[in-house]
Amino acid sequence: MQMKSSKMPLADPQSAIESALRTVTTEQAGIEALAAALQDGLAEPFARAVEIISTIKGRVIVTGVGKSGHIGSKVAATLASTGTPAFFVHPVEANHGDLGMIAADDAIIALSWSGESAELKGIIAYSRRFSIPLIALTSGKSSALARAADVVLLLPRAPEACPHGLAPTTSTLLQLVTGDALAIALLEARGFTPDHFRTFHPGGQLGANLTRVAEIMRTGDQIPLARLGTKMPEAVMTLAQKKVGCVCVVDNDGRLAGIVTDGDLARNLHRNLAETIVDEVMTPTPKTIGPQMFAGAAIALLNKHNISALVVTEGDMPVGMVHFHDLLRLGAA
Repeated sequence: MQMKSSKMPLADPQSAIESALRTVTTEQAGIEALAAALQDGLAEPFARAVEIISTIKGRVIVTGVGKSGHIGSKVAATLASTGTPAFFVHPVEANHGDLGMIAADDAIIALSWSGESAELKGIIAYSRRFSIPLIALTSGKSSALARAADVVLLLPRAPEACPHGLAPTTSTLLQLVTGDALAIALLEARGFTPDHFRTFHPGGQLGANLTRVAEIMRTGDQIPLARLGTKMPEAVMTLAQKKVGCVCVVDNDGRLAGIVTDGDLARNLHRNLAETIVDEVMTPTPKTIGPQMFAGAAIALLNKHNISALVVTEGDMPVGMVHFHDLLRLGAA
């Protein structure tokens, strides 16, 4: 039977906002129920799941169908990007040959809210046949999936945000959050560092933000330097040549003593700069960073202090300079 086509009535703005608030409140209650479960009956199986995944030699195979499958695909991607080799296998494709992608030293995470998804039967049977650890992510305590699994991550049966209780909303959110919790627990157990993270995220702004300052800073003759006692005309010439917007002032031992910026120059235009030395104009406590700082943190520091460049130091010695434009070219800004 075909439904008669009709124009959708214009939504009342206030009703839309109230609907959104009901959805957020309902899903928030689901998250709170999950947090309570993790402090109670879900704690032991969650820790066991982390232990199993930490000790396998292979990969984590995530599977699920429908909305659970969509969540499973995201969970697999999050695991893989945080140091736990993982990929998603669709249970229907598994029944048509993709079971061969699953090895005996792998572990399987199967998502099904009811735990009765018929499409999972093949992959469940395969896991039992070859003794592959099976972790169930379900709310079905006595379901076929739960009965077969080695570990059951039993999710609380929180109400869906859908007013008809039909569209997976709160349920998929709880699956997603539990998957994230597994990924982060495994990340911390493995000692996964930002450097490791960059290895898996070399592209885009995320990869740029995880670049070390040492890899992009200006060094050697590119650093604008002037010694204490230098006349301002000479410092201004260095400032113009290096085009960084500042000059680092160092003592006779090469230690950083201060910085002369475009702003310092502007604030002292009323003086006879031809007879003025850098000591009288410089800012004595410039903002500095270490060479191992991430580009993203350097950007945050520039924004916080509304400045355009940072001196890179090791101890008291300036070893580099990083300008906002350097970070912009990298893609971190």
